[in-house]
Amino acid sequence: MSPAPDPEITAPKDPADYRPRRIMGPSFWLLLAFGFICVLAGAAIALLAPRLLAGRPTPKPAAEAQPFAEPAAGAPTPFVAAVSPASTESPPAPTVEFERLNARLAALETHETRTSQAAAAALAAAALVEATQASGPFPEELTALKAAAPGTPELAALSRIAEVGAPTRASLAASFPDYAARAASASRAPGEGAGLGDRVVYLLSRIVSVRRVAEATGDGVDARLAKAERLVEDGELDPALRALDQLPPSAREAMSPWRIRAERRAEIDRQAAALRARALQDLTQASRSGA
Repeated sequence: MSPAPDPEITAPKDPADYRPRRIMGPSFWLLLAFGFICVLAGAAIALLAPRLLAGRPTPKPAAEAQPFAEPAAGAPTPFVAAVSPASTESPPAPTVEFERLNARLAALETHETRTSQAAAAALAAAALVEATQASGPFPEELTALKAAAPGTPELAALSRIAEVGAPTRASLAASFPDYAARAASASRAPGEGAGLGDRVVYLLSRIVSVRRVAEATGDGVDARLAKAERLVEDGELDPALRALDQLPPSAREAMSPWRIRAERRAEIDRQAAALRARALQDLTQASRSGA
């Protein structure tokens, strides 16, 4: 038995059949483009859907859309819960502690007002006292004190001399010796029965005034003038004026121009001292009243 003959192998005629086939053919690229289009469509829907839905009217709930229908005859009446009206009872009366708090607040406000008024009056009084120590008038400071403390007793006395003022103590002490010399000379004036010699001596004494300034004791004119001069230098005007009251009439008349100015200064100083003490007392009482 002879063996079967081998099948005949025939080589392909087209050389392209020998090339390897491509995996990513046209079908693959079509599927990839379709997927990309789907992704873009999904993104567009996600972005544009809220805007499209926002313009559409929102459907009302069923309870609002349907009008209320009256129950038919014989139908059971639905139960409606009764709502009690708001309570009309008055609020409770304030407690005792609340009343005490109100009283305390009122007392603090009153104390603050008094303290402010006392402080304003004290400042105005201090300005007035400082103005009185000069030699000029002080009407503006007096007006300010009247506005801050109109009931101050010292205002009446100061009003009479506010437009004039008074010389300072230093000025009075500097001018005292001249007037004292005139007073000493006037006290030596001869009487009606004096002789010619006494009259000549008196005329000469008026040209050259001589007095014993070191004599501070005794009842003579020179002694009283020396005592008054020392008091004036020490700033004691009131005792100095009392010492001048003991001079004879002729000497008092010679001292009258100086005395008028000194009395005005003494009056201002007395009223200023009383005003200062009163302002400090009122301020202290106002500050203690709220303690």
